[in-house]
Order: sequence, then structure tokens, then C-alpha cells
Amino acid sequence: MPLAHISLRAGKPEAYRQAIFDGLYRALRETFDVPEDDQFMTITEHDAASFRYSPSYFGVARSDDLVLIQITVSNTRTVAQKKALFGRIAAALGESPGLRPEDVFVNLVEVAKENWSFGHGLAQYA
Repeated sequence: MPLAHISLRAGKPEAYRQAIFDGLYRALRETFDVPEDDQFMTITEHDAASFRYSPSYFGVARSDDLVLIQITVSNTRTVAQKKALFGRIAAALGESPGLRPEDVFVNLVEVAKENWSFGHGLAQYA
């Protein structure tokens, strides 16, 4: 049950944003075995004054097309799965909407399975 928050500079067309959703979901399905229809994602757009990043941190040459992706997941995946996810997200978003891999920033937030409620006020995994 990933929960994804995506941030980017304002001004991209709807098709661009939908391609990010689709590529991220495809990468999660392929590397984290996310079930079909398990899609919980938001995109937040920011004007230039509200979107700050380092154009060179860690030796990565970023541009204003940078997309910040934070995914909350259960703490059940291996390091190999995480590496596969990062690579697959960059590749998928390179295919469509055409993002450079340098402009794909991903952060995973891991939580215990009992920290999820999918509705009805229940802790379905607990």
C-alpha cells in the first residue's frame, strides 16, 4: 500500500502529470509487487518561489524539471527491491513524460504495517 506525494514546478500539462502517475504506478507494480488498483497518489505543483532544490547536490545536474517523489510504504522491502524501484521509476518517467534521470528524486518513508488504515477507521494490517 504505497502512498505517493509528487511535487513539481507548476505549468506542466495534464498529460504530463498523468504520465508521472502512470509511470510511478507501473514501477511500483513491477518492483514492489503492488496489487492492481492500489493507487493512492497526489501531485502538488509549486511556483518558482515555492520550489527550491540544489542544482548540483551529490554531483547530480538537476534542472527546473525536477520531480520530487516521496513514497510511504510498509517496511517489508529489501534493499535490492528499493534499488530496483529507484531505477525503474527513473526509466519509466524517462519513457513518458520524458524526464531526465537527473530530474527524478525519490525518497521512501517506511512505516510498520499496523500504521495503515484503508478506511472504516480500521487497521487492516494489524
